[in-house]
Amino acid sequence: MNSGIPLADTRLTDPLSMATARLALDTALQYACNHGWRVSVAVLDGGGHLLAFGRNAGAPLHTIDLAQDKALTAVSFALPTADVGKRLRDAPDHVRQCLILRPRLVPMGGALPLHLGDRLVGAIGVSGASEEQDCDCAAAGYEAIT
Repeated sequence: MNSGIPLADTRLTDPLSMATARLALDTALQYACNHGWRVSVAVLDGGGHLLAFGRNAGAPLHTIDLAQDKALTAVSFALPTADVGKRLRDAPDHVRQCLILRPRLVPMGGALPLHLGDRLVGAIGVSGASEEQDCDCAAAGYEAIT
């Protein structure tokens, strides 16, 4: 039944819409729930500002900040955080030491940048399950909007 209210467009756009952010968030949370994982999910806009956040009941407290920081890392580098981690491991010692001291840098899997063509429009970050499972949740959220 149509209420007369137009359905929000949930395709990836620039700027990232709230409806799109919510769809990515809800899909990632549902994916985790379906697998029995308790996670937090954050969606940031292209400037690194929090647009949407949610967590499954029972997700550990520290996952709140880690999900947001993973997403911020993905926005900052315009790369999946798993790739940031690989690059950091391969970087010269002085670069690695400098970057690892940066507050909020989380160079481990679980966040994906959201690109529209060559434009960075945001990121989705997940924390609470294993690194690989966090990546799967983020990918589910990403795939829902692309």
